[in-house]
Amino acid sequence: MSHVNHNSATSPPLTVAKFGGTSVADFSAMSRSTAIIQNNPQTRLVLISACSGVTNILVELANGVTDSVHRLALLTRLTDIHQSVISQLQQPSPILEAVNSLLDQIATLAEQAALHTSAELTDQLVANGELLSTHLFTQIMIEQGINAVRFDIRDVMRTDSHFGRAIPQPEVIRQLSQQALNPLFANHVVVSQGFIGSDAEGKTTTLGRGGSDYSAALMAEAIDAATLEIWTDIPGMYTTDPRIAPKAKPIKEISFSEAYEMANFGAKILHPSTLRPAIRQQIPVFVGSSKAPELGGTWIRESVSAAPLFRALALRCNQTMVTLTSLNMFHAYGFLAEVFRILAEHKVSVDLITTSEVSVSLTLDQTDTSGGTPKLPQGALEDLTKLCRVEVEQDLCLVALIGNQMSNTKGSVSKVFNTLEDFNPRMICYGASPHNLCFLVKEHDAKPVVKELHRKIFE
Repeated sequence: MSHVNHNSATSPPLTVAKFGGTSVADFSAMSRSTAIIQNNPQTRLVLISACSGVTNILVELANGVTDSVHRLALLTRLTDIHQSVISQLQQPSPILEAVNSLLDQIATLAEQAALHTSAELTDQLVANGELLSTHLFTQIMIEQGINAVRFDIRDVMRTDSHFGRAIPQPEVIRQLSQQALNPLFANHVVVSQGFIGSDAEGKTTTLGRGGSDYSAALMAEAIDAATLEIWTDIPGMYTTDPRIAPKAKPIKEISFSEAYEMANFGAKILHPSTLRPAIRQQIPVFVGSSKAPELGGTWIRESVSAAPLFRALALRCNQTMVTLTSLNMFHAYGFLAEVFRILAEHKVSVDLITTSEVSVSLTLDQTDTSGGTPKLPQGALEDLTKLCRVEVEQDLCLVALIGNQMSNTKGSVSKVFNTLEDFNPRMICYGASPHNLCFLVKEHDAKPVVKELHRKIFE
């Protein structure tokens, strides 16, 4: 499956740079981001998100806004966000028509959504955020003297037709990219969209939560990039969220396996699936802040010079815990198999699991674009209730301690549990991975627990 740099002899190493919504929020944010691109001549492909706040408005419209006054207010807000950038361009005329026709299209689709919503319509509507921002961004780059060209990523980002969480097809993406994109890199910096793609029939799809980072990694893989840069509003990764523990320290470099665990356990900065294409091709990933590029950031690499016992603390809220209890489970076989058959049938993705003699607790995975707390579908609940007693709990957060060789190091756990004696951890998962120890706590305890653990372990 490996396609590492088979054209490196002929072409210089390429960098793919991805800028999130806050990095392209307005004219000044976009200008800061273009300066970063200018500073690295190897950057040939730039993927950007919708302007900050735009996706939320589009998701609301896609869910169907029947109140026409409110709908108009949302559409006006969208126009204002993009208009404020246009008003600061030296030559807005090349993009005005395209921007206005996208805004008209949003209004039409929003009217359709008010009558009837669907996952397909939602993708079509939400994708407009990225289509708009790339017009503005490309024009700013051109005005800064960069030979930039806007490219519609839907021409190469081929996915299946699972709207809302489409599955990319790396081999096809690679083929299409080599034909359509690679020839442009010799003379242009190509600006394109994160998060969106299209299926075999040319219908617009989206890659779900964290999708723009994921598309950046997929594109880095497809064009044999040497580096992937992800620019956000945080200067890299920290030992925990600095808003929770002000003494959190920056992490200069971290291994793929640790970063994967951190992303998996809610470190907002990266989405777990983002890293997969980069790991497959061992492409180093840099994460930095477009607001303060001079602060540096975090390098995520296959192997790093230091692998400390404790690396970081991550927190993921909106957790749903399902506890299944059955006395028939004691010394019986087939019970868990039946539970997972039911969950699979209802397409429920399970995250963490702990078991005792007569019960099994599991948390539900948050996977699609809608956000919010994951729910156990009614059908799954009914089927499970025939089998055992079912309890569903919400308002929980997952705290994860990430590190190295934790399960093989004496005494590493006692420090953690001594810190927790004033709290009531619910479900403890440990030992399945050498890189993490995690447990659930009530939402109101989550930040105090992280603060206290960070103080004991990292300060």
